[in-house]
Amino acid sequence: MHISLPPDLERAVVAYAREQGTTPELLIVDSLRERFLLSSMPSIPTDGEGTLVEFLGQHIGILHSGECVPGGARMSEDTGKKFAAGLRKKRQQERL
Repeated sequence: MHISLPPDLERAVVAYAREQGTTPELLIVDSLRERFLLSSMPSIPTDGEGTLVEFLGQHIGILHSGECVPGGARMSEDTGKKFAAGLRKKRQQERL
């Protein structure tokens, strides 16, 4: 299928595609796909149809740091302090 666009619409599509870092063709195809195909996708469950965890259950996994580090890595504790210490160490190494 080939579709001819009026010059003003073509200019607008080309300009917007350039801003988005894509081609006019991909921009239009994605827009049409979003408009006509996404409405036929199954909806996310709402109240009474289950929870988000139930909906995403088969896609969610668990990683326990204790499997890799004895006693667990405790990576969520004092993250701000650890980040600041890492920055200080990096700056000191750059000065040497």
